[in-house]
Amino acid sequence: MNQALSRPPVVRALGFLVLWVILTAGSRADLGAGAVAALAATWASLRLLPPDTSRVRPVALIRLALRFLRQSVVAGIDVARRALDPRLPLHLGFVVYPVGLPSGPARNMFTTLMSLLPGTVPTGSDERGELLIHCLDAEQPVAAQLTVEEEVFARVIAEARTGG
Repeated sequence: MNQALSRPPVVRALGFLVLWVILTAGSRADLGAGAVAALAATWASLRLLPPDTSRVRPVALIRLALRFLRQSVVAGIDVARRALDPRLPLHLGFVVYPVGLPSGPARNMFTTLMSLLPGTVPTGSDERGELLIHCLDAEQPVAAQLTVEEEVFARVIAEARTGG
């Protein structure tokens, strides 16, 4: 077996086993069940997300995590301010966002990330495949902000946008 082909399953299996050990607080009695669970999880993950479908860039991932943390704090303060100050009206509404990532795991990860940012929630897609985003303030440049976020995310997973 080619060494490059065997690495992803081994890394995933070890990752699942480490997760099991953490969840069971290192109980030796549960290690056998953990090994079986890790093998089953590895098999399922390889079927659902085969190796080499995308590459994660660690430096870009760290930048995304720091950016996400900063934006979560800023957006959280903004949402709290809007909710608690009656003089700041909410402009609830939907924004259509032409996502550039192809359908599949990458787009799903991006919409999950997007849903964690306060003030925006992806609610589905329209007939053209564009995302419908529910916003607390639809008058803000939400689509432009999401375009930047998508580009940062695409750098993390080393995937090109389709130009949507």
